[in-house]
Amino acid sequence: MKRVLTFCVAILLTFQVKVHADEGMWLLSLIQKVNMDEMTEMGLELTAEQIYSVNNASLKDAVGALDYGSCTAELISGDGLLLTNHHCGYGEIQYHSSIEHDYLKDGFWAMSREEELPNEGKTISFLVRMEEVTDEVLEDVEPGMDAVERSQIIRGEVMKIRRDATDGNHYEAQVRPMFEGNRYFLFIIETFRDVRLVGAPPESIGKFGADTDNWMWPRHTGDFSIFRVYTGPDGKPADYSPDNIPLQPKHYLPISLNGYKKGDFAMVLGFPGTTTRYMTSWEVQRLLDIDHPVRIKIRGKKQELMMEDMQADPKVRIQYASKYSRSSNYWKYSIGQSRGLENLNVVEKKQELEEEFTNWVNQDEDREAMYGDALDLIRTAVEEGRESQYAWQYLLECIYLGMESVNQGFALRQLHAALDQDEVDDEMIEKITSGMKEQAIDFYKDYHAPTDKKVMKAMIELLLKDVDPEYLPEFVLQVNSKYKGNIDKYVEKYFDKSMIVDQERYIAFLDDPSLKKLEKDPTYIAVNSFFENFDEMRGSMIEQNEMIGQGSRLYLKGLIKMNPDKDYYPDANSTMRLTYGSVGDYKARDAVWYAHYTTLEGVMEKEDPDNYEFVVSPRLRELFEEKDYGPYGSGETMHVCFTTNNDITGGNSGSPVINAKGELIGVAFDGNWEAMSGDVAFEPELQKCINVDIRYVLFIIDKFAGASHLIEEMKLVN
Repeated sequence: MKRVLTFCVAILLTFQVKVHADEGMWLLSLIQKVNMDEMTEMGLELTAEQIYSVNNASLKDAVGALDYGSCTAELISGDGLLLTNHHCGYGEIQYHSSIEHDYLKDGFWAMSREEELPNEGKTISFLVRMEEVTDEVLEDVEPGMDAVERSQIIRGEVMKIRRDATDGNHYEAQVRPMFEGNRYFLFIIETFRDVRLVGAPPESIGKFGADTDNWMWPRHTGDFSIFRVYTGPDGKPADYSPDNIPLQPKHYLPISLNGYKKGDFAMVLGFPGTTTRYMTSWEVQRLLDIDHPVRIKIRGKKQELMMEDMQADPKVRIQYASKYSRSSNYWKYSIGQSRGLENLNVVEKKQELEEEFTNWVNQDEDREAMYGDALDLIRTAVEEGRESQYAWQYLLECIYLGMESVNQGFALRQLHAALDQDEVDDEMIEKITSGMKEQAIDFYKDYHAPTDKKVMKAMIELLLKDVDPEYLPEFVLQVNSKYKGNIDKYVEKYFDKSMIVDQERYIAFLDDPSLKKLEKDPTYIAVNSFFENFDEMRGSMIEQNEMIGQGSRLYLKGLIKMNPDKDYYPDANSTMRLTYGSVGDYKARDAVWYAHYTTLEGVMEKEDPDNYEFVVSPRLRELFEEKDYGPYGSGETMHVCFTTNNDITGGNSGSPVINAKGELIGVAFDGNWEAMSGDVAFEPELQKCINVDIRYVLFIIDKFAGASHLIEEMKLVN
């Protein structure tokens, strides 16, 4: 069924936005004016004030951004218990794992508060309030102003707004552009820095299906993990301390045991990362021709080499589990999105809209003056930047994301700058090296030099084979000029001489740093040549991005003017949004119709003891055979996952799926393969949000793990 969405915004900058229903990610401060009638008709029983309020507790107080937007999480108890996806907590689960305590394989459950594991750097941010600040930001911006001058003015105003908003309090302020920079909103957030791991199921549950099932439906994955938020004794954010206390939230989500049925209202609150639905045909074609093929090719090779070592050594499996997962997620995403964009003829649809826009512009001299250059700016920038974009994608994937030692060596540039002075500041050197030593602890814990060596050889081979030498850094070109094309010889010497690839050598150097020794180190040489190469490319890339930004701003402004009754909404940009829809099934293709939920029986049907992706825990099988589901099952059926038509994207992982009464019924964790084009072009017939059923979460916590003390903290509604 086609979904229609409603979103209204104030008249601004000569354009008005009117929107109808489901597609889109709505700003919470506007839902009273925009969405409430539609949501109420669909079954919502809450008021706008109960969803978003500045002065009173509301749903928004229970939903936060993990690590400033990598994922979303929700509070589910009065003592700061935090629920998110397994893959959102995967880095922390992996970090605490070892051969002796393999929490990836066996799961982890803190049976007391004292057993909860702290995680340095893990944060959760909650929205305090938001407001529009477009008038202030654009007050001194004139039409036709030079892009550099415009950016400088906006940057200055944004800094002033942020300073004023945080003066005298402990909050943080973000000012984010909306509608391609035609509007700006201020977000005040409160960030908590003591977030401890409480529980996670084993990978055989939390990552069941792994790469094979990723982005697929039907799904049978218990994709959840649990943390707890701590504050200082005064209730305010604080760094980790044994004296900290659990957060006492303004609001936490009650949990429904009643489940759902097809057609039930469902909304998702979260922090979606990035959508680009106003992207032009030239930009989509660039994704298809450059970005996705490069990512697919390079990551596929890198992952193959990593997996070889992971399967050969349990220690390496733990070390590289999170790295492999991060890489493979968007490797498969690129495969799926390319397929979706092509199958749904997105380039052609964009071209039709651009032709309509051009005809509309050409009908009026004032329109020509205002919008006439919009599409030309984008087209010219994309076409002129194709070569550099292709090369940069290779440099990004092969070097920055592909060579671990080189990436770790980026910090050497700061040390070099401090050492390369007429009068060396010993205090500054000590400060820099101390920070590098702390960073090294985490790096070497999960670093396996033989794996890095294998990957580096493969990455250099790809660079030399596929990229014009004009764009390659000197250390890569050196393989041909100095080593006669012998990649093995270069890499072997690199690993023989580099301080970075050996922890003892690296720490010894940091204890007594020397400029002469640093400048001879092959990792520093590689890092320096990478940045020299990037500096040469950066000027044209900045210019092209500015042209695209200017063109996109005018294009969207013109589209809204051209279609005053059409639905428009701001792209996702890691700010808090609400989406709403309903529970439902879908037709994937001819003769294939998917039900809207899966069950534990499907887990058993997929079981394959010889495939690590589909191993089933004996304990889970025992509970299944005995139908021992407690209050979480529906008769002899244990629901596992379900689908809704909510509009989500990356960053929404871990978002709460909430019913009409404001109760938690699931946790969002994925989109479906048939609609992978969704970040660029929303497809209402196909788009689905895949969620783990909250009853399955509770079943795993209680019956599988025996962590009933966590259930006792929650407010269960039957």
